[in-house]
Amino acid sequence: MTGHVTLFLCGDVMTGRGIDQILPYPGDPTLHEPSIRDAADYVKLAERFTGAIPRPCQFDYIWGDALKHLRQEAPQAIITNLETAITRSDTHWRNKDVHYKMSPENIG
Repeated sequence: MTGHVTLFLCGDVMTGRGIDQILPYPGDPTLHEPSIRDAADYVKLAERFTGAIPRPCQFDYIWGDALKHLRQEAPQAIITNLETAITRSDTHWRNKDVHYKMSPENIG
């Protein structure tokens, strides 16, 4: 074997809802979910358990300690399932209870 490739594989990454709300460019917080109608409520719930969350936070904040390890390993390829639509659209699928979306300006 002459070499190797280091991969970073990551499952469902959800940068919508409350995450989008703490980033520099929060989108419309309106949700079409049965129990929560405002994405800012997810931030409030998280703060009950973790304490205050900085707003706006830097883009790397949401990755926590994982980003340090990712940079340390320096993989040649990163494959991640982004479980969030990147859109400004207000259109939602009426028969679906959960809709993940984030503002395109928060792609950083």
